[in-house]
Amino acid sequence: MKTLSDWLSHLETAHSGGVIDMGLTRVRAVKEQMGLNPECPVIVVAGTNGKGSVCAYLSHIYTQAGYKVGTLTSPHLLRFNERITVNTQPVSDEQIVASFERIEAARQNVSLTYFEFNTLAAVDIFIREQVDVMVLEVGLGGRLDAVNVFDGDCMVVTSVDLDHQAFLGDTVEAVAFEKAGIFRSGKPAVCGQNPPPESLRRHAEEIGAELLLNGRDFDFSVTDNLQWNYRYRPQTGEAKNRNALPIPALRGAYQIGNAACALTALTCLNDRLPVDIGAVKRGLLLVENPGRFQVLPGRPLVVLDVGHNPHAARALRRSLINLAFAQKRTAVFSMLADKDIDTVLDTVKDQFDEWHIAPLDVPRGMSLEALQQKLAEHGITRVTCFADIASAYRDALAKSGENDRIVVFGSFHTVADVLATL
Repeated sequence: MKTLSDWLSHLETAHSGGVIDMGLTRVRAVKEQMGLNPECPVIVVAGTNGKGSVCAYLSHIYTQAGYKVGTLTSPHLLRFNERITVNTQPVSDEQIVASFERIEAARQNVSLTYFEFNTLAAVDIFIREQVDVMVLEVGLGGRLDAVNVFDGDCMVVTSVDLDHQAFLGDTVEAVAFEKAGIFRSGKPAVCGQNPPPESLRRHAEEIGAELLLNGRDFDFSVTDNLQWNYRYRPQTGEAKNRNALPIPALRGAYQIGNAACALTALTCLNDRLPVDIGAVKRGLLLVENPGRFQVLPGRPLVVLDVGHNPHAARALRRSLINLAFAQKRTAVFSMLADKDIDTVLDTVKDQFDEWHIAPLDVPRGMSLEALQQKLAEHGITRVTCFADIASAYRDALAKSGENDRIVVFGSFHTVADVLATL
């Protein structure tokens, strides 16, 4: 396999036909064989929603502070390289292929999944790049996710809600226990949700992690002149405030809460990685995270949002309500078949006048007939069907005036299909 494309095609089916196979035994064995032991600080970020944004804040602020930061995120939108960045820039095909070859040589007879290759390659590249800090986003859950073979110096759980129930459990408490699995004894564990699920709080107490809660140990307030203040007042340790911060470049009513989680992680590691207020402000203004309530320039107003679960749908609805009045509101929509489409539709259906739907060209995508049936069940009648999302978006754009709004949402794949047309 000579190209990255060759490798990715191979990895999609090499282990169990591409089926998710959680557990740490395989990936830990290869990690130890390769000697992947980070010497720099490591921040591990988990959560139902918001973890990608927290990683983006950390990456941009640390970069602005002059540090070399390696960041692992998933999934990607257009190119696999987006998953592995150094100073917010995707690494090259050549770096990834070289790392995959090293993993292949080290794994011997151990079978690894696509994401396990991805995780090991990221840390391998970061070590070789001699980064000053690693920011590792959990792919699924936490306790059994490949990222959890690496010990974090600070852990963040942004939010806890139902998603991936087949793997994480069908109650919030079960999901929270899986996410709390990234916590480490004696290390700070930041939680953006207060009150936290009892299973998360109890696990932190049992292992001796330092649980830092939004609203108790840190909080934020928005001022009248469209700035915000951050306060850090842990139960033990020194208080620290950062005032007159700019509203983050990432749109959405929930983004200041995500930024506050990131600033708490920064504060916890400040002795090892000092960050001045100027770097914080620049990072907040320059941060990018495509597809997270991303508003495209021009008219009509176009919003791209990768939200695909009930928690994200509630956040999307709040953010749409905060936007200026739109004469006609069109949804360009599709979802994966294993997602909770009923709750998502019930949450956001009052925010749209028309729906453009199409199937996603992936194995888990809902069929056009299934999408039509679900919308009909929820009383959504103004629906136009298309063969693909790109066609649905182009038609919505052609039929919208400058005072209208188009929202593309339902899946990473839905947003990626539109981004590919731009």
